Amino acid sequence: MTNTQQPAAGSAAPERFDGFSAEEREAMKEHARDLKTTARRSPRSAKADGEKDVLAKIADMADADRVLAERLHTIIRTAAPDLAPKLWYGMPAYARDGKVVCFFQSAQKFKTRYATLGFSDQARLDDDTMWPTTYALTKLDAATETRVTELVVRAAG
Repeated sequence: MTNTQQPAAGSAAPERFDGFSAEEREAMKEHARDLKTTARRSPRSAKADGEKDVLAKIADMADADRVLAERLHTIIRTAAPDLAPKLWYGMPAYARDGKVVCFFQSAQKFKTRYATLGFSDQARLDDDTMWPTTYALTKLDAATETRVTELVVRAAG
């Protein structure tokens, strides 16, 4: 999409808006592929296949992100075994009844400074009138693992 508005006389030209970044477009394409793949699977194999997909995606990550994602995967699968692993916009995610509850976004995916652990509106984290839904991760020490475990257990409900 291009901004077609004309600048006022004597003012600088408006910034051009090209829409989504290349990374965002790729994430949307991955999401479409994920949906097609999931639709082709039998309901009985979906959980096992989702696990394989998530582990393969984690294995493809850069070292720093891979280490975080592997540990998070273990924490989430242990703390909330009822959440089913699946890919969501090309990211490892964990769902309840097909709806994503939490996900890991590698720093590499969107070329950001740090990886994040995010929670969707399906997570049962509501607390008062405002609460965090995304957490930056730089390493997983014992205290952080404990906090993540608490959040995942609560989110899974």
